Amino acid sequence: QVQLVESGGGLVQAGDSLRLSCTASGLNFSNYAMGWFRQVPGREREFVGAISWSGEITYYGHSAKDRFTFFKDNGKNTVYLQMNNLQPDDTAVYYCAAPPGPRSVGYTWPEYDVWGQGTQVTVSS
Repeated sequence: QVQLVESGGGLVQAGDSLRLSCTASGLNFSNYAMGWFRQVPGREREFVGAISWSGEITYYGHSAKDRFTFFKDNGKNTVYLQMNNLQPDDTAVYYCAAPPGPRSVGYTWPEYDVWGQGTQVTVSS
């Protein structure tokens, strides 16, 4: 059974940084791209970005460019979302996700079929 466990969320002030982690089990992690999404109540889950199976290629949603970075450590089965200069609009529950097949990358939430439990990020002004 594939499981994704996120950690690293919390309450920060505007301008602060956070690093979220997502550790996977039950899949051949080194062969899978991983995605990050975020969601606020009443709105659709938003694509934050993704990283290729090798970790060499990253894809950014419009909200993530210039402030967020993705890393993938295949030796630790972990993917990271580094968020800098956080703003109140970044407040959301953040999810990592795995696509249904190896080496495929998606840009919308229906293209992923395994999700972590989510971690809350709250940014105060």
